[in-house]
Amino acid sequence: MAEVKVKKEINLSEPAEIENSPLNCPLCGSLLRKILRASQDFIMRIKELCQQFSHGITDQVIQNDMPHLEPQQRALAINKLLSLGQLDLMRNSSGLLYRLKDSTGVSKMKGSDNQEKLVYQIIEDAGNKGIWSRDIRFKSNLPLTEINKILKNLESKKLIKAVKSVAASKKKVYMLYNLQPDRSVTGGAWYSDQDFESEFVEVLNQQCFKFLQSKAEVARDSKQSPMVQRNSSFATSHEVWKYICELGISKVDLSMDDIETILNTLIYDGKVEMTVIAAKEGTVGSVNGQMKLYRGVNPILQPTGLVKAPCGLCPVFDDCHEGGEISPSNCLYMTEWLDF
Repeated sequence: MAEVKVKKEINLSEPAEIENSPLNCPLCGSLLRKILRASQDFIMRIKELCQQFSHGITDQVIQNDMPHLEPQQRALAINKLLSLGQLDLMRNSSGLLYRLKDSTGVSKMKGSDNQEKLVYQIIEDAGNKGIWSRDIRFKSNLPLTEINKILKNLESKKLIKAVKSVAASKKKVYMLYNLQPDRSVTGGAWYSDQDFESEFVEVLNQQCFKFLQSKAEVARDSKQSPMVQRNSSFATSHEVWKYICELGISKVDLSMDDIETILNTLIYDGKVEMTVIAAKEGTVGSVNGQMKLYRGVNPILQPTGLVKAPCGLCPVFDDCHEGGEISPSNCLYMTEWLDF
């Protein structure tokens, strides 16, 4: 029987195979090394992009960053990272998504059974919003007793953690141990141990309004033209944020978004008005080439009593009548207003 010879395929990503291959000749050796170096550079750059965008990157992101990279080269580099277990392949509304795997989690998951790996993957996919044990059970099709056992084991390894959600005080969501919980889970700066800090919010309201009022008074005292006075009475959210930080009235670090949330409540109360102007990219406080400006205002006319009552702003006013499903006698807002 004739001997069948199988031609071995050379792996360009392995230097040892190139060195021992028949292609390693003076004419093509330098070319192969250049291809190898370029391939490694592409792989390293893709990993850097994944680290920069922790939520994942698409083919378009890679193409925009490396327009000179051929589709075949891009596919080879991505396949290499996938085969090494360094990338996760996911899918979203815009197509395929590549995300860098957590090396710590991968190393600690070695030796775990398939059920434990499955639960870990489900929790990892949930991100920093976490996932309830009921949803883990639904996605994994595992018994609840088995899921509870796996969760305790993963918590003991410090791979995951349980976080109480403000949306449901008696329920816990699970997320990876190194993630910072989303604001929707913790409630952000306005919650402490799942309790809404109404007094803290009120103090911030007063101080933000005080700052804008003082800026408006300085503008009026300048004796300049009305238009100049009006323009100089505006302040950016960054200026308000800096003022609140310098006061030191907050025990937690407040972000610009937190301050803008407070300023929005003042807008709804009719105490502040906002305008948006164009701004250069990189200007402090600007987002997408736009900047929000705020200024304190005094109402020309005091609101009438009807407007202050819940009925004046009630969206279901026309459906409210005595004896109906919505009526003044069972209106919670009316009861609170009368108690106040």
